[in-house]
Amino acid sequence: MTNSELRQSGFSLIELLIVVAIILIIAAIAIPNLLRARMAANESSAVGSIRTINTGMVTYNSAYPKVGFASALANLGGAALAACTPATNTACLIDNVLSAGTKSGYNFTAQAGVAAVPQATYYATATPVTPNQTGIRSFCSYEDAVVRYDSTGALAGSEGACQKLSPLN
Repeated sequence: MTNSELRQSGFSLIELLIVVAIILIIAAIAIPNLLRARMAANESSAVGSIRTINTGMVTYNSAYPKVGFASALANLGGAALAACTPATNTACLIDNVLSAGTKSGYNFTAQAGVAAVPQATYYATATPVTPNQTGIRSFCSYEDAVVRYDSTGALAGSEGACQKLSPLN
């Protein structure tokens, strides 16, 4: 091989810089879309979890009519491998991850609306763990089982506040 043939093999520094620049441009386009898709998936999971909580509350109310709706989210679920009995105050109607209060980038709460026995009302909320990163909107529901949302991500602190929000289509 001659010296001119050796100089022609491989890539020049300019060619490598062009390839790196193209990769960075593609990454700059793709990463924001990926993050938006993840937030949309987290919001969809939160809506599904609120619906699961609604179903759990109605079932709990039917199974324990003297108690009414569950007084806390933990009463609907239970720890992994926990005994599900009225004596332990856990019904195992929802999975233990959701009953622990955090799932898919959202914090969940559910509680009875008023201190009475049997509990006649409840409300459930889902708020992003990190607003504008794990989700944008917050969600809530009460005994009518309609999921409502707040586009600011704020927590609906009561059943009355939840009732004022727009229903999810």
